[in-house]
Amino acid sequence: MNDNNKSAEEFIKLLNIIDKLRANCPWDMKQTNESLRKLTIEETYELADAIFSNNDDGIRSELGDLMLHIVFYAKIGSEKASFNMTDVLKGINNKLVYRHPHVFGDVKVSGPSEVEENWEKLKINEKAGNQAVLSGVPSSLPAMVKANRIQEKVRGVGFDWEKREQIWDKVMEEINELKAEAEDRNTETIESELGDVLFSIINASRLYGIDPEAALEKTNRKFIKRFNYLEKETISKGISLHDMSLDDMNEIWEKAKEED
Repeated sequence: MNDNNKSAEEFIKLLNIIDKLRANCPWDMKQTNESLRKLTIEETYELADAIFSNNDDGIRSELGDLMLHIVFYAKIGSEKASFNMTDVLKGINNKLVYRHPHVFGDVKVSGPSEVEENWEKLKINEKAGNQAVLSGVPSSLPAMVKANRIQEKVRGVGFDWEKREQIWDKVMEEINELKAEAEDRNTETIESELGDVLFSIINASRLYGIDPEAALEKTNRKFIKRFNYLEKETISKGISLHDMSLDDMNEIWEKAKEED
């Protein structure tokens, strides 16, 4: 038996397990799309954390948790006679074939960028050309992820800088506007200009092939590690952070940087 057959066998087992749980377990019986939603978001973040940590065992485990949720939603859909797992699988299979004409058809592409551009065009065509370019961006996405996705989508229809170096003039323009508003101490306009700065920085990261979410998370973890070092060093010396000067803290902070 090849791997695909084994996977299909385990998948059928999972479907049967969910059927039994839905019929016999009090907790599973009461779940709805709404009650599962927040749990699904949590599981997605746990998967993201495992990926960021390069934890293969964690990725495998969290993928299983997400698979459970997918099957659960499909089970609820079948109970409502709205859709079932067959519909879910058929839908994604058809979508993948349609959006990869360079694999399943005669279309020629020059590289990944053209594949992405074609993908966005085909998405619009699926709605007979009536789908707005940004209509597929979920409103509930975290702001940084949403900004990055917005920029990727408009790039797919050609709305982008001709050269990535051009973004730096825009970044500096937004920073200068933020600085001017900060000097005037207008909270409302400061917030607006800060948003523009962040959006332009995220755009720059996209143009240079950097995931802004991953970059910020690496900095978060780096800061936590260095601050924990600072805290540990002060505790070992019987000193409270509250009693230290900023210069004293920075001296230990520099040692933490050397440890990195």
